[in-house]
Amino acid sequence: MVPVNPYLNFSGKTEEAFKFYKSVFGGEFSMFQRFKETPEADKFPAAERDKIMHVSLPLGNGSILMASDVPQSMAQKLKVGNNFYLSVEAGSNEEADRLFKGLSAGGKVEMPMQKTFWGAYFGSLEDKFGIQWMISHTERQQ
Repeated sequence: MVPVNPYLNFSGKTEEAFKFYKSVFGGEFSMFQRFKETPEADKFPAAERDKIMHVSLPLGNGSILMASDVPQSMAQKLKVGNNFYLSVEAGSNEEADRLFKGLSAGGKVEMPMQKTFWGAYFGSLEDKFGIQWMISHTERQQ
């Protein structure tokens, strides 16, 4: 079975929210990256570069709470209902493609499956029931 983890979106409050979640759940962030730390930093206005591109907080038993800020420059308006995804980590690119194809049937593709600058094979979509999904596969370093 593939792991499914919640992925939250915030409008500039990710850092505040995740400091709060860390105080509640404990643990340490396994990833904490700002937009200014990405290869595409120059595509964002200066005021958005300190916002959170990705944060991960392991919760135990293999569960991970993840999030990012959604900058205004990405032309997305955040509201309750579109502020979360279910994130699936597939075991292979082929499994990721199969899951993506199945979940996107009758839905809307947000980002087709593709290699990303952070090293994952990744895509996102909204299924025909309005649920948002992120599908990824990351090769494990040996």
